[in-house]
Order: sequence, then structure tokens, then C-alpha cells
Amino acid sequence: MSDPRPRRAAAIAFTPFRLADLTLRNRIVKTATYEGMVVDGLPSASLLRHHRDLARGGVAMTTVAYCAVADDGRTFANQMVMRAAAVPHFRALTDAVHAEGAAASLQLGHAGGFSKNAALRFRRAPLGPSFGINAYGIMKGVPFTFAMTRDEMTATAAQFVAAATLARDAGFDAVELHLGHGYLLSQFMSPRLNRRRDDYGGSLANRMRFPLAVVTAVRAALPAGFPVLAKMNVDDGVRGGLGCEDAAAAAQLLEAAGVTALVLSGGLVTMSPMFLLRGATPLREMIEVEESRLQKLTLRVVGPRVIRDRPFTPLFFLEPARRVRAAVRLPLVLVGGVKSLDEIETALGAGFELVAMGRALLHDPTLPSRYRSGAATDSGCVPCNVCMTEMDRAGGVCCARVPEQLERRAAEVRDRLHLVPCAGDVKSR
Repeated sequence: MSDPRPRRAAAIAFTPFRLADLTLRNRIVKTATYEGMVVDGLPSASLLRHHRDLARGGVAMTTVAYCAVADDGRTFANQMVMRAAAVPHFRALTDAVHAEGAAASLQLGHAGGFSKNAALRFRRAPLGPSFGINAYGIMKGVPFTFAMTRDEMTATAAQFVAAATLARDAGFDAVELHLGHGYLLSQFMSPRLNRRRDDYGGSLANRMRFPLAVVTAVRAALPAGFPVLAKMNVDDGVRGGLGCEDAAAAAQLLEAAGVTALVLSGGLVTMSPMFLLRGATPLREMIEVEESRLQKLTLRVVGPRVIRDRPFTPLFFLEPARRVRAAVRLPLVLVGGVKSLDEIETALGAGFELVAMGRALLHDPTLPSRYRSGAATDSGCVPCNVCMTEMDRAGGVCCARVPEQLERRAAEVRDRLHLVPCAGDVKSR
């Protein structure tokens, strides 16, 4: 007799779900994982192909990452920025995703106080909640982080609003505001990073003041039925950082501010990157793709002591996310170590409305369709994490363990398919 578990899981995983006015065809979302498929700050044809393949593979919604709301919101120079000139290029991407029956979300964020964008040299930047050392940017000539003024917060909130409005114009079905992983809004939320002594620091209510102002402004600028998601940490993964108790309380504040759904993740890019990913640290590959010789040397010397492996376990954010589930009623998206159909079933059975997958879908974009048909019950992805370094290679992210993906990326670079498309310019391939 065949194993009935895939059929039971499929009965839940492949039911539609209503997210405000958006109906998703199933419960599987492609989480935002930076693709590196950018040309002069604009989305490329490779990025369009990447998300079209994910839509064709059966996800309900694919999330395009990471798009800065302003030039100074980039973590490095060649990163996407939402501006009017980007709209027709994004429209080509969303048209391609919609043609495959999926929805598209755009992740909007601001790097805040951690940036290695050399364009910020000789300026009072980068900006974060507090003054401090910007270790991420020392070797690019941006060694300090400066504390934002209230006027600068107001201006940044307006940039989020403008970017979200343009995203809707570009055909995106939702936006995801990045309040996690140590980006600007997460920096304000984290007691480890926010050392202010005014109304924006100290208590959780104060630390949430600026993130809530951004969320409220974006929510007010968009139609009531347009989904506004927020990605937040359930745990920063560092001593003195945002923990589970504060995360649950922050989720309640975000729910009251009108967020449609929360995407629950964890970790700080600059301080606990493997807490976010789990599994092996691809230090050799990190050194290999680093442009700076000094940075290569630094990684060789201190990398083994500073960037350490974190054991991989399935659904590794499930338990802290349960604290948030108990605190709010709005839809929650669970991220972290979701690879198999049984794990999707477990997450949905625990009260999470949606699950988000990252590395497993990079390894095999067709997983949702294969799960639904019964052709697969697990992903072939192993947490080697080499994909996190592949985004820095020409052509962008792919699974380094799939030769066909490496060959296609090389062909795209060779054939200059990385040039930027506009709506109507790119035919289906």
C-alpha cells in the first residue's frame, strides 16, 4: 500500500489561501533570497527567468529580493533600487510570473547602518539608530554608522511609501517590508543595535516607533486590500538582541498597525549569519568570491573563529515562531529549514497559514508541482549554503550542486541575457 502522508499534506498545502484581496493558489511561498541578477540597479532578464521558473514550478507567490527604497539604502553599489525607471523592467517580470499563474511580491528594505557601498564615502552615512563602527564597510571606506535624526527618519519613511507605490504600479501583488536580519528597521527593533536615549530607544515601544511609522505610512498609501507583509526576526541570535518575548510583543504592534501578514525569520547578517541559515559555512567559497584582497585575508584569518557552523534541523524557527502564533491572529508565514512535504504539513498543522522555502527551491524550482503530483516528498537540497556565495558571481544565484543550473548561468552571461528587459521586450523561453 502506498504511503498516504503526501496525499494528506497535499490536501492542506495545495488549498488556496486569501491574503487580503489576493488569492494564492496554494500555501507555498518562495522566500526572499537575494539573487544578484542586477544591471545598474535594475532587474535583469536573468532575474525575470529565475522568478518565472519558480512560478512555473508551482509556488503560490514568489518574492523578489532585495530592493532598496533609496540609493543610500543599498548594502553595496550594484543592488536594485526602486525608482520610476525600474517600473517597466519590473512589469516584465510580474507579467511573466502572472502568466504562470503565480503572484509576485517585492521585498523593500533599507540597509541602514551596515553598508559596504563605497558611494557613501565622504558623507554622513550610512545611517542607523545609533553611532557606531560599521565593520561591514571599513574596507570600502565607510567605517562608521551615524545616528539618524527625526527628519531623516521622516524622509526614509517617505522613501518606503514611494517605493511601495511604484511596486504596485509595476504589477506586484504584494510588498514585503524588511524588518529583519539587521537591516535598518530591524536595527531599530534590536536592543543590541539600538542604543538611543530618546523616544526611539530603550523600551520596545520606543524601539518600534520608527518601524511602525514606516508600516503605517505604507499601509495608508496603498489600497486596503493590497497585501503589506513584514519580515521580522523571532530571535536575533545574539546576546542582548531581540528575543522571543519582544518578538511576540512586536508582532502584536505590527498587527495593530495593519500589516497583512508576518514572515517569521531570525538572525543578523553582520553578527549571526549562520543562525539565519543553519548548516555548513561555505568559507572557502566566501573567500573566493570576495573582491578585496584584504577582505580575503581577513576571512582566512578570522573567518573560522567568527563565522561558525550552526547545526541544521528541519523547521528550525518553528518553536520561537509558536510564541508569535500564540500572540497574534493575523496570517503568519514560517521560514527556516522547510524542505519536505511532511515539514510543510507540520508547519500548517501548527497554525501557520503559509510556509516559505528558500534553498530547497533554488535547488529545484519545480518542487511544489512535484509534491502535488506525488513525484517527490523531499528536496534534494543539502544545507551546504554555497548558494549564498553564488549570488556574487556573474549571472547571479544558482545551486552549485546542479550542473544544469551552472551551465545555464554561464550561457546567459555568454549570450548577454543579463541585459535589462522591459515589459513587452522579453519573450518566453
